[in-house]
Amino acid sequence: MSDVLYLLEHYYPYFIRGFLTTLGISLIALVGSFIIGVIVAVLRIVPSRPVNAIGRAYVEILRNIPLLLVAFFFYHGLVAFGLNLDGFTAGTLGLTVYTAAFIAEAVRAGIQSVPKGQMEAGRASGLTYIQTMRYIILPQAIKIVIPPIGNQFLNLVKNSSILTLFAGFDLMYWSDYAASESFKTFAAYSLAAAFYLLITIPLSFFVRWLEIRLNRLPAEQVQIKTALGEV
Repeated sequence: MSDVLYLLEHYYPYFIRGFLTTLGISLIALVGSFIIGVIVAVLRIVPSRPVNAIGRAYVEILRNIPLLLVAFFFYHGLVAFGLNLDGFTAGTLGLTVYTAAFIAEAVRAGIQSVPKGQMEAGRASGLTYIQTMRYIILPQAIKIVIPPIGNQFLNLVKNSSILTLFAGFDLMYWSDYAASESFKTFAAYSLAAAFYLLITIPLSFFVRWLEIRLNRLPAEQVQIKTALGEV
C-alpha cells in the first residue's frame, strides 16, 4: 500500500495523462470501428459477389493476423508510402480497423437473424435496398447484437495497451515509465489495472443497461410505415 501511495504522490500526473490518453483512444476507436464494422457487414450481405468478396477479404484478413502486426503496418509500413504517423495515430488506426472486423461479423449475424420478409416488404413498399437496410433492418440487427458488440468494445479498451510499444503515451506507457523509474513494478501495474477498471466497469454496466432498455421496446418499433415517414 505504501508503494501505491508513493507512486500516486510522485507520478500522479503521468497516470492521469495516460488515463486520459487511453480514454481518448478508446472513444475514437470505438466510434470508428463501429462505423466501419457496420459498413463492412452490409458489404458482406449485399446481392453482389464482387462487393461480398471485398467485405469477406477485410474480415478474414484482419481477424486472422495479430493486432500488433496491424498496428506495426500503420506505424512502420506506411513509411514506405511516404506517410510517417506518430504512435498515437498509428496505434489508434490499427486498433480501429482491427476491431471493426469483429464488429462486422457480429452485425452481419444480427442482420441475418432479421426475418427475410422484412427486406422483401421494404422493397415492395418502394424503398431502395439502402433505405430498407437503414430504416428497417439495421435498427433491429443492432438491437440483437448489443451484447457481442459490447464485449468487443471492452476488448478494444484493453487492447489499447499496445500503444505503449509505439510511444503512444497511453496508460501502459506511463505505467512502464513509473515502474522503471521507481522500481515499484507491482504497485505501478496495479495502479494501471485500477485505472483500466475505471473505464471498463462503467462501460460494461452501460452495455448491460442498454441491452435491458432495448429489450423492453416492442419489436414492432421499426416498421415500414415508420420508415416511409422518415424518408
